[in-house]
Amino acid sequence: MPIGDTQSCILKITDQEFQELAKFVYGRYGIDLSRKRQLIEGRLSNTLRAKGITSFSQYMKLLFNDNSGEELHLFLNKITTNHSYFGRENEHFEFLMKVALPQLEKTRKGDLRIWSAGCSAGQEAYNIAMVMDQYFGPRKPQWDTTILATDISTNVLAKAKQGIYPAESIKELPEAWRTKYFNRLPNGNYQVCEKIRKEVVFRIFNLMDPFVYKKPFDIIFCRNVMIYFDAPTTNRTVEKFYDATANGGYLFIGHSESIDKAKSRYTYLMPAIYQKQLIKGGR
Repeated sequence: MPIGDTQSCILKITDQEFQELAKFVYGRYGIDLSRKRQLIEGRLSNTLRAKGITSFSQYMKLLFNDNSGEELHLFLNKITTNHSYFGRENEHFEFLMKVALPQLEKTRKGDLRIWSAGCSAGQEAYNIAMVMDQYFGPRKPQWDTTILATDISTNVLAKAKQGIYPAESIKELPEAWRTKYFNRLPNGNYQVCEKIRKEVVFRIFNLMDPFVYKKPFDIIFCRNVMIYFDAPTTNRTVEKFYDATANGGYLFIGHSESIDKAKSRYTYLMPAIYQKQLIKGGR
């Protein structure tokens, strides 16, 4: 094989196999693969070869009969892109600091319910925890601002729990934050300090499953997750978020995403920021 000829290494998926796989993934995870055929072939060919599998049909039998969930999670790690960094779409953190938290502090009593949905490797959740620490300052011990961070990928959640990132990942943060909230490791990477790591609880969760919670959330971040969904799935997910949002609470989505304002009960505030309007006397 000539050097650089990678095309012959790609295993092709038939129309029937692709339709069956896309239907399975859509039904279980809401992920729309209808335009991801080349991505699937490119990202999974090496996986199939490593397992000694010569067709996608063989692989799908393995995938569909995976009772442990391990193979499914490996598959999800391959087909989803988990790219994030600290300070990404920083306008959201500025809004949180200057608008949302001052308003919520007036109507909440020592407890804020926060959810980072589709948290990837944890940068977003830890970033929120840093904002909480900055905003409340010496008042922080009087407030429970524990952050629930969820994702469908066990791989990224394992990385998130460690809280270790390359220097490139934290360059968008203020220098004072990098000094205060990170410890430099001998290999040049940086680890989120223990104080901030303790503020985040990581859990595996599929947004297609029913949302189960003790109290509604005051702040929900779900950024650059619904780009994988089609319009009907996005609308259903947004409505589930709305029902899980406390009165006066906020939803933050990615700037590349949008909500159908005609169908959503959220109030639009500014690009990628929505609010469940406060009902007097309620939460």
